[in-house]
Amino acid sequence: MIDTSYNPTRGTEARQPATGPGAPAQNGAAKPNLLDQLGGPWGMVLSGLPVIAFVVANALVALPVAIGIALAIAVGITVVRMIRGERFSVAIGGVFGVVVAGGIALWTGSASGFFLLGIWVAFAGAVVTLASLIARRPITGVVWNLMHGGKHAWRQDRKTLRVHDIATLAATAVLAARFVVKQWLFDIDATGWLATAKIAMGTPLTALVALVVIWAFRVSTKRLVGTK
Repeated sequence: MIDTSYNPTRGTEARQPATGPGAPAQNGAAKPNLLDQLGGPWGMVLSGLPVIAFVVANALVALPVAIGIALAIAVGITVVRMIRGERFSVAIGGVFGVVVAGGIALWTGSASGFFLLGIWVAFAGAVVTLASLIARRPITGVVWNLMHGGKHAWRQDRKTLRVHDIATLAATAVLAARFVVKQWLFDIDATGWLATAKIAMGTPLTALVALVVIWAFRVSTKRLVGTK
């Protein structure tokens, strides 16, 4: 016998919008991709402007004035980024970077000193990531585990350990390359090429490494969390 009674809840399951991390965004809002999170192409252009301005200005005016010009441009970029909706804590990072880099340049009395902080940050990062590989505790795996409560035996799963070896090695390679190239350019006092290297080896390579790390995180989550 066919049930013809009216049920107002019948079929609502099919009409309910999907929710959860894997569901499509509602109201046409797309989830920001990696490039968007790094500022997008426009953000990459903006991040390089203070460096370019510093190098150009340093060829025309005194070092303190060149630093002031770079700082003014960094402040202007911060205002633009905040108008575009970025958080203040993220947008202000470029200003702090120019302040510290400029302070080191004044302290050393050399325009190349503007790039010294980045050189040694790259060196320290390469040492830390390489040490984590040697210790068989790749740092991306350590970070992933901490993000998931620190309760997973991720090093006992061979595939998970291998993908984090790859991700951490990618980070080590980029950091080491930055240090070697920039240190050599610093030694020969090639300020213009230092600026070029900083821009070319900055956000683009960071985005590539981030893609590898995200892949390692997803593999780890699928194997150790998604199966539970």
